[in-house]
Amino acid sequence: MKPFHSIAAGTLACLLSLSIFAQQAEPQTPVVVQPGAPGQPTKTLPPETRPTLPPTSPADVQFMQGMSMHHAQAVEMTALIESHTKNKELHTLGARISKSQSDEMSLMKRWLMARGQPVAPPMHHMSGMDMSSHSMLMPGMLSAKQMSDLKKAKGEQFDRLFLAGMIQHHKGALTMVKDLFDTAGAGQDAELFNFATDVDSGQRAEIRIMQTMLGEKP
Repeated sequence: MKPFHSIAAGTLACLLSLSIFAQQAEPQTPVVVQPGAPGQPTKTLPPETRPTLPPTSPADVQFMQGMSMHHAQAVEMTALIESHTKNKELHTLGARISKSQSDEMSLMKRWLMARGQPVAPPMHHMSGMDMSSHSMLMPGMLSAKQMSDLKKAKGEQFDRLFLAGMIQHHKGALTMVKDLFDTAGAGQDAELFNFATDVDSGQRAEIRIMQTMLGEKP
């Protein structure tokens, strides 16, 4: 027969184990805390509280939709490099542009979808609308003829057309960023602001690289 204290110890251990198991099995209720204004206490909000996005300016949406299409043409241009030139320096530059702009296109898509906005501008779905028409709306985009000439070129001729075209393209993106920040109430969203300023600084740097490759003075 086991001593009483042994039985009691075993029972206590069993109860502790059950208590720990119950704590692990029960889902933890998230605590939502809202920081107070300076000098004010924080507030504990109901568990079902969901974060809300800041108000979106129509200019913000148009910028993200337009820049997404703008980037798509740049990626289309860089895709030609592999079969149109053996210039290693251009291959390196093209890979850099393609990677950065593809990543940014994903960011823009997520940003628009999170706000319930279509990825493409409404006019993109209008009958008879094509890329050459969009070039009238988005600065710097190559016309249908420029894209056709680029696709037909090879070697050094392709290199020159690509660099000149991409410089034009990048300068157009800088204009789009400037227009965004010149619009009252636009560009206030933190994620969009950071993205737009990154586009501005990154494409300015790439323009200088391409001007050097073309033998132009920045």
